[in-house]
Amino acid sequence: MDTQDCTEVTDAAELRALLGEPSARDAAKERPTLHEHDRAFIAAAPFCVMATAGADGSCDASPKGDPAGFTLVLDERTIAVPERPGNRRADGFHNILANPHVGLLYLIPGRGDTLRVNGRARLVRDAPFFDRLTVKGHRPRLAVVVEIEAVYYHCSKAFLRSALWKPETWNPDAAPSRARISKSLERRDEPLAALEEYYGPSYGGDLYGS
Repeated sequence: MDTQDCTEVTDAAELRALLGEPSARDAAKERPTLHEHDRAFIAAAPFCVMATAGADGSCDASPKGDPAGFTLVLDERTIAVPERPGNRRADGFHNILANPHVGLLYLIPGRGDTLRVNGRARLVRDAPFFDRLTVKGHRPRLAVVVEIEAVYYHCSKAFLRSALWKPETWNPDAAPSRARISKSLERRDEPLAALEEYYGPSYGGDLYGS
């Protein structure tokens, strides 16, 4: 696609002229510490997205999920997010080693509002609180400890526009299956039938293995 004819926004003043100014309430809604409502939201959230950026500006957004309350609140300015077994790429972790700034977006299924937590992260391989992060006998090998700098809520407009939580709008078969994607892009030499079995009902049987 040729983007040469796009009209680009190139500075903050132009951006503000286009979008307008935030209300005084919205401009001032960031807080540096967790309120009791934030603690309750985090305790109820089984999922968040962790955004990071490397020293070169390359970005990563990684999903994190576990039973509700998987993020441990250590105090009003500190939280810990456990790592669980995955693909071992560790893109976000490499970013944190180079650039500690992170953003986390917490979701509660069925709710439109989300909680944003921004701060500075450290990778911790062990600490006394790791026992409290154990799930189904799995004690994490690593946790991301975030020193909070800003906390605030996002409104539900994006969820309302997308109808994300309305089951009648769901169509999981609209895109190729995970098995077909893997066959085309990642595991070309493996039979599709084998991949469909691999990504089938038994796929979640070892979520906390090594």
